Parts: sequence; structure tokens; C-alpha cells
Amino acid sequence: MPTLLIKNAHLLTMDDHHTEISDGGLFIRDGFIEQVGQTSSLSTKADEILDLKGYILLPGLVNTHHHFYQTLTRAVPAAQDANLFNWLKTLYPIWARINPEDIFISTSTALAELALSGCTTASDHLYLFPNGSKLDDEIAAAAEVGLRLHASRGSMSLGEADGGLPPDSVVDDEESILKDSQRLIQKYHDAKPGSMVQIVLAPCSPFSVTSDLMRQSAKLAREYGVHLHTHLAETEDEEQFCLEKFGHRPVGYMQEVEWVGNDVWFAHAVWVNDEEIKVFAKHNCGVAHCPTSNMRLASGIAPIKEYRKAGVNVGLGVDGSASNDGSHLLAEVRNAMLLSRVKEGITGYSLSNDPNRKLLTAREALYLGTRGGAAVLGRKDIGSLEVGKCADFFAVNLNRIEFAGMHDPVSAIVFGQPVRVDYNVVGGKFIVKEGQLVTVDERKLIEKHNKAAKRLLA
Repeated sequence: MPTLLIKNAHLLTMDDHHTEISDGGLFIRDGFIEQVGQTSSLSTKADEILDLKGYILLPGLVNTHHHFYQTLTRAVPAAQDANLFNWLKTLYPIWARINPEDIFISTSTALAELALSGCTTASDHLYLFPNGSKLDDEIAAAAEVGLRLHASRGSMSLGEADGGLPPDSVVDDEESILKDSQRLIQKYHDAKPGSMVQIVLAPCSPFSVTSDLMRQSAKLAREYGVHLHTHLAETEDEEQFCLEKFGHRPVGYMQEVEWVGNDVWFAHAVWVNDEEIKVFAKHNCGVAHCPTSNMRLASGIAPIKEYRKAGVNVGLGVDGSASNDGSHLLAEVRNAMLLSRVKEGITGYSLSNDPNRKLLTAREALYLGTRGGAAVLGRKDIGSLEVGKCADFFAVNLNRIEFAGMHDPVSAIVFGQPVRVDYNVVGGKFIVKEGQLVTVDERKLIEKHNKAAKRLLA
């Protein structure tokens, strides 16, 4: 069994005690952490030894919501200044041209970018399958890059002709959706500790699938013990749509179609009230907070403070690379912290006399990106650096100009401008080493990706 020794780093374990070790390290065997502690207390013999003196070492970040294919349509001129519904209507016809090779290439690009930002586990929501595209194309690309993948079999079945938002050309019939969902679970889903692929069932949104598909997807997911995911309460437009079409606000509609439980997490969940937050807490629903996308599309600010106070599991998501235009998860940690503080300012933080009212800290934002994300995905084997957990981590050299004058090594990587990580390790295997991807050729990938992106807009 291969072993790896990491030593002399400033270590943030993100365990229950928030342990930080200034001269710490890990001893890793066969992809799992066997020892954590002061460098002097670790086994000294290993197949590979990496001295990270001057580096900060953290648990791998967990991305809870993404659309990899959207890396092909970043900063499209006609969609740069639109809100969600108009943005979607602009891009749907372009996405209808995507083919299987595009799915593979875009997945590789998104995961490479995520890896360079400290991400070790990513959940993707692929909900349209034009021209023979399959979720298998994404899974194959992820295996090549080397990050853990929660592959969401998304779907759209409610086209414009039936009162939905997407054009009929990008929706599928529900029987084939459910049949393919079952196939993917049976072929790929691995629930064991350390699994590299898990399947999620993820009808796209209330305005693009029918109530029957929501119910049938929930039934199928619970039959096989896999998680459920969808967009919810992202904008006020969606709230009005749900009231008119289903007679419920978005959260009430989820209750109506049996989409609440500890196997469910929602992307965005911006437009919710206090009672709906209590529903999430009561049923242990998770939330994927996507601050950059919500700012980009002017969707609003999710009530993260209220979620945390109620005990709702919250993770972070970069969301689609056409509503974020980047896949930098460490940047998402920073924006989550900053946007939370903006919301506090809007609601009168400076005028508050409540001594218990606190701003979201850098360490709390990192918690959302690690332990929070793991909890949202239902993973107990990732999210912290503890004995028995997966050897998933990233490291950043603090001896660089961006961190000059920073007095707190942990807060430095959140308050400072986001950087490329120097090391990214998944299951004890290097994905990024000395700032360079080692599993894919970055230059060749960029060339292929740009060629595919230009074809889509030609």
C-alpha cells in the first residue's frame, strides 16, 4: 500500500475542535489519513515525503453545485447583462448544439480549474443531453482529471409548449429520463467510503419539469438510496411562476412533491422566508450557496446567517461557468464571506446593539467550503483532515507577493485575492503539483476547449 508523508505545514484540520497545527502534517496510506499531528509525532518512513514548510494545508474544498458544460459559453455578449430567465432563454439555443465531445472537454476544463482552486470533490448538474450526449461522457472525463464526482442526472421535460421555460428542442420524455437515471445508478453509483463517483437524480427546476417527474425521481432515488438535487427559489420570477402554476411558493411545492429530507439539497434557495427555513431545518434539507452567480445574475442574497442559526447544512457552489464565468472555489469562499457581510450592512449591522451579532469569519467561510459541503452531499469521509478520512487536501505557499504582510495564515487565503493552489491531492494522489496540473495537459485542453466554444457560437 503506497504511503505519503506531508510535514512542516500550517495545518487547519477542520475537525470538531477546529484544530490548527503550526508545524503539522499527515501520514497517508492507500488514500486514507492514518496520522494527523505535529510533524515530530508522525511516522518518518514513507514512499514519498513532501516538506511544506511555509505552506498552509487545508481539507479539500467541496463544490456542491456546478454546470460543467457552461464553460463553453462564458461571457457570451448577449447574456452578459440579463437576469436568470432571460439569460436562460438566450443560452438554451446555443446549448442545444452541444455534442458528447463537448461534454467531455467542458468537464475536463471545469474540473481542471476547480482543482487549481483547491477543490477535491465536485457535484455537477447536467440537465440537457442534446445530440447523443450522456452523463457517461462527464464521468469519463472526471476519471481522467482525478477529482471525486457527484454526477447529477439532471432533466428537463416541461417545454414552452406545455408552459415551461426551456424550448421544446432541449426537453426529453419522462419515461426515457427515468430509465436512464436507473441505468446510471446501477452502472456507476458507489456509496462506499472513498468513492470516486456517486450518482444524484436532479430534475432541473420547477419551471422546467413536471410535478410527476419530480415525484417519480424522488421515488426512484429513495429506492436506490441516492441523493436528490434541484434549483429552488433562485429568483422572485420563480416564486411567481410556482404560485401561478402550482399554487405554492417554491418550498411549499417541494413539500407537495415529496422533495424534503436529508437526501435532498437545493441550489441557491435565495427567496425563502423564516417559516421555509424552519422546513429545511426540520427535514435536514441542504443548501448549495452560490454567491458569485447570485451577484452575476442579480438574483439576490441567500440568508446564510439564518440558515446556519437554524442548523441547516450549507455548502458552496461556483454554479455554472456561464453565470459565474469561473470555476474558482477558493474565490467562492471569499465571496461567501464578503456577500454575507454586505447583507449584514444592508440590514443595519453598524447600528445593532446586539453583542451576539457577528460577521461571518474567514474560518466559517472555509467551513462552508469543506465540512459544510461534505454534509450537504451526505459524505462523512471528506471535508476534514482526520484519521480514517480520505486524504483529500490542498496547499498554498504563503511566501508570495499576494500574502505579504498577512498576519494570519488561515485568513490570508480568504481575505487575500484568490490564487492558484500549489498542491492538490485526492485520495493520496497528486492532481496539482508545484502549481501545475499533472493529470491533464493544460495547454492542449485550452486549445480543444476554445475550438469547441467557437463552434457553438459560429
